[in-house]
Amino acid sequence: MSRGKMPESEAADEAVETTPLSGAGRSPLYHQIYMILRDGILNGTYRPGELLPSEHEITRRFGVSRITAARALDELAAAGMVRRRRGHGTEVTYRPESPPLRGSVANWLQAAASMGRVTRVDVVEFGYGPANDEEADALQVEAGAEVQRSVRVRSHEAGPFSVLTAVVPGALGHTYQPAELSGSPLLSLLERAGVTVDRAQQVITATLATHPVAGLLDTEVGAALIKLQRVVVDTDGRPVEYLTALYRPDRYRLEMVLTSAETVSSLGGSVDGRDERWSRR
Repeated sequence: MSRGKMPESEAADEAVETTPLSGAGRSPLYHQIYMILRDGILNGTYRPGELLPSEHEITRRFGVSRITAARALDELAAAGMVRRRRGHGTEVTYRPESPPLRGSVANWLQAAASMGRVTRVDVVEFGYGPANDEEADALQVEAGAEVQRSVRVRSHEAGPFSVLTAVVPGALGHTYQPAELSGSPLLSLLERAGVTVDRAQQVITATLATHPVAGLLDTEVGAALIKLQRVVVDTDGRPVEYLTALYRPDRYRLEMVLTSAETVSSLGGSVDGRDERWSRR
């Protein structure tokens, strides 16, 4: 017998119930529960006006004390995300400042150009140094070869939404100045230096905000982030940029439209180290 669709409130509660806590980490249990519920609010699992699980429910699901459950909910209230009223429960009050920006994965080159026109960029780091093993492998240069690294924070009206760490071969890095990265997309500066971009290979995963990144993105340490790593290649087959981008998922959304068998089959994933290709049925 087929199972009917689960009501949204029950689905949300089940998602919370199946999320494990770690007793071995440095983060207190109340803060782990706070982060789980906070992420549920930010990603829309819990919507404005809806009630969060009660202290009793949180105690049962996570196996914590009532004091721990109450502190997690109090932390959400202190952050301005919920309103707690005795006898009425904990109501979600958070509303996104604005709809999240949307970025196309498929048309990344056009998206990069348009992004620069509607957002602000602050360059927080810029310098030169020897390539580490990861950078050398991505750019196909010798370990220790000179590379130029930059860290940029991109923002829109709601605030900062991405931290972009770009590494390029030293020779290309010397063709532009830090101030130019604030006003022009990096790809445009590389094209000005004579680079003709041909393609890019990228991997999208998830990570947690470290203390430095959380400060730059105005979020919590340990908050869930989208992680994108991209290697850009020119028409001669030479890697010209290695980018690591971290995004706040409540302020930025990656989208992909699959319209044909050729488009779908060109996209690959990896499961337990095995390449996995998808084809349209």
